[in-house]
Amino acid sequence: MSERPIRESECEACEPREEREGRERLASAALRPRPEHWAPHAPGAEATHRHLPLLAEARPIDRAHRPIYAVWELTLRCDQACRHCGSRAGRERTSELSTAECLDVVRQLDELGVPEVTLTGGEAYLRPDWTEIVSAIRARGMQCTMVTAGRGMTKERAEAAARAGLQSVSVSLDGLEATHDRLRGLHGSWRAGREAMRNLRAAGVQVSCNTQLNRLTVPELPALLDAIAAEGAHSWQLQLTLAMGRAADEPDVLLQPYDMLAVFEQLAIVAARCVERGVRLWPGNNLGYFGPHETLLRGATGRGHFASCGAGRGIVGIEADGKIKGCSSLPTSAWAAGSVRDHALVDLWERGAPLRYTRDRTLDDLWGYCRSCYYADDCRAGCTSTSFVLFGRAGNNPYCHHRALEHQRGGQRERLVLREAPPGRSMDFGTFELVVEDDPARRAPNV
Repeated sequence: MSERPIRESECEACEPREEREGRERLASAALRPRPEHWAPHAPGAEATHRHLPLLAEARPIDRAHRPIYAVWELTLRCDQACRHCGSRAGRERTSELSTAECLDVVRQLDELGVPEVTLTGGEAYLRPDWTEIVSAIRARGMQCTMVTAGRGMTKERAEAAARAGLQSVSVSLDGLEATHDRLRGLHGSWRAGREAMRNLRAAGVQVSCNTQLNRLTVPELPALLDAIAAEGAHSWQLQLTLAMGRAADEPDVLLQPYDMLAVFEQLAIVAARCVERGVRLWPGNNLGYFGPHETLLRGATGRGHFASCGAGRGIVGIEADGKIKGCSSLPTSAWAAGSVRDHALVDLWERGAPLRYTRDRTLDDLWGYCRSCYYADDCRAGCTSTSFVLFGRAGNNPYCHHRALEHQRGGQRERLVLREAPPGRSMDFGTFELVVEDDPARRAPNV
């Protein structure tokens, strides 16, 4: 495990105490004993209700919103057993869509006006017809990208992807080799991911990277940037690990709300280095919000800052058996609007009650700290998935840089405690309690 580099122009002796303690807290997670079992169990994904009733009619606001981005889980089958996987991927879903059904979904995405489709899993390439689906997406003029851990992205698969018209592939690299392999549950996974990037580039497919942020990966971000830049990645997406699925089985690896102070100081350093290395830093929707580095991280976006959750407004998620959600990260049981086997995609988008959540959300739907926050009307509690999997209720998101800073100014911090473990099913979550306490760092003199 490599050490986290110190700030440029600083040394250990003059590093601010609070930042030093934050760095040490993150690094200490990597030193704790890890579970003995290496590859966690992959449960079968339970079938959920298909014939959900749609609302009577579409409103003007439902027709005004159209997804600009679709995330499509082609299969839940996977060739790894990642310890942070929210869907506990491994086995395919019951009754996944046939090739003909997938091609019809492509048609409906085009008719809905979706310009870009990202294929995910599990591992999308484990479907025998995945390149046929890529070709169909491209034939209709939509952009097509993919997210993969890359274990099976051989030269042959990379060349097939290029022939099908796949434009860019985001390869998941979570920390340096030892950390990545530990999180992915497989020795050799990190090397396989880098080899996948080389195979794709050799075939003429652009590559990018994505990284989960947790207590194991954050200290390694600067060194990881060097690795992915060396592989020719054009972009790097960073997102917080959600307390969902297997990730909630190891809560000590998850970041705490007060860790946002150290995380964003690290991100500020990494963002500057990304400019130097020619890698575009792309913060995920659950990474925020409205702290002093907001412009640095999101200055290239239209508004220059976060603009609330896009689930059901600009994003649509598709599960491998045809269920439709506002975002692929949302738990199926509470957020699926129904199946394309029963309703047209446009009807699910316009008249599915769960997809209307962010269209209809008001300040009165917020609670806790988020309800009284200065940025409440712009942020609307940020990422819906992040708060829902913590409390079983959206609208109060403690993973916020601004919020952590405000608590710090008052000599306090927020800490999450797991009270009820997840049951061990696909896309499940536990129950957390949010504790507000005195900040231990403020108890001693600032030396």
